Amino acid sequence: MAAAIAHRQAGRQVTVFEAARTVGGRARAVPGVLPDGTVATLDNGQHILIGAYTESLRLMRLVGMDPATALLRLPLTLQFPDGQGLQLPDLPPPLDALLGIARAKGWGWQDKIALLRTATAWQLRGFRCAPHTSVADLCAPLTPRLMAEFIDPLCVSALNTPAREASGQVFLRVLQDSLFSGRGGSNLLLPRTDLGALFPEAAVRWLVQQGGQVITGQRIQRLVPLASGRWQLVGAVGAVGTAQGAEAAEPFDHITLACPSWEAARLVEGLASTAGLAAAARWGATASALRFEAITTVYAHASGARLPLPMLALRNTAEHPAQFVFDRGQLDGQQGLLAFVVSASDGDRALIEQQVMQQAAAQLGLPGLRPVQTVVEKRATFACTPGLQRPAMQVLPGLTACGDYVEGPYPATLEGAVLCGTAVAACAAAG
Repeated sequence: MAAAIAHRQAGRQVTVFEAARTVGGRARAVPGVLPDGTVATLDNGQHILIGAYTESLRLMRLVGMDPATALLRLPLTLQFPDGQGLQLPDLPPPLDALLGIARAKGWGWQDKIALLRTATAWQLRGFRCAPHTSVADLCAPLTPRLMAEFIDPLCVSALNTPAREASGQVFLRVLQDSLFSGRGGSNLLLPRTDLGALFPEAAVRWLVQQGGQVITGQRIQRLVPLASGRWQLVGAVGAVGTAQGAEAAEPFDHITLACPSWEAARLVEGLASTAGLAAAARWGATASALRFEAITTVYAHASGARLPLPMLALRNTAEHPAQFVFDRGQLDGQQGLLAFVVSASDGDRALIEQQVMQQAAAQLGLPGLRPVQTVVEKRATFACTPGLQRPAMQVLPGLTACGDYVEGPYPATLEGAVLCGTAVAACAAAG
């Protein structure tokens, strides 16, 4: 939707073909039912934003959403159920980080000095490191407690990749842009509504009001380059254009693949085989080589269940896999509904759900929770590993791609996706 908006603002006529029946992709609302039969609105994953997500916030305002009411703004907090952990005060950087580290509960002075010394070294090096450095390598001077209670949860929440496998350079870029981007940049922004309402549904309304089209339930099967330099799209029932199922569809001047990397690779590799385009084959091979990490969200409910904060960090082990829990009652008013997030998850859905329920009883003292729904996004994000080669935005003349996986400085985040979507309009003009 960010790409469609940018193309429309550049003066182009825009038609969006959405394969699903609903918009939002991996940030969408899903229906659920509580144990007592009450209908609930869940999400396919419990996403958060941060204050430094300036492009996401700009787009929300553009399409008529007010971030001040749609998002709950909190200081960066990695607090555990026992009250230990880090919480930054509302001060300009770097004072917020300095005071927050000094006040962190449960950390000894050895932990705090090690973190301050290491963070200062990162800043002096301009938040740069060798391309093949992992987050674990980058954080070698830190204590085991800091790794377990600060770096590991921060890394897995930002990159959805374990610290031993995650890119140190991307991690440093995230830290730089959040902790040092200005006052409020590191704030947590927790959605007070479902993800569909937060942006994509409002974006559809804006686009239609601006003369664009959004056609859902239309999966594109094939791209066909024409001699004129234009493009024809082929769906399940033949050529498609400005109207779904049109028999004599009008071709398009430009195509943007704003879909997951595996769908983009399928279309581009199909193009390479039919048109013999070597550049398309290389692009498709790069996109197909990406590895993925899963995210599992376990929704559970108990009458009267409430957390001390809207979001808590959890102590993560092999038997207790969740890293965070969110109180939806404090966010969108669905009282007693909790969302447990297992980033970089690996394992059977039923086993993960059982382990999370045991974790809730052990760490939160909530033995009465009952599972509502467990959502597993098997390919939630690409594995953000050191030295990773990501596909370029420009595929061929007249054909671009955008998404959180496209070449760029950020991991697979909402902000990375919308930044790429906005940038693709300029790339289309240049290409």
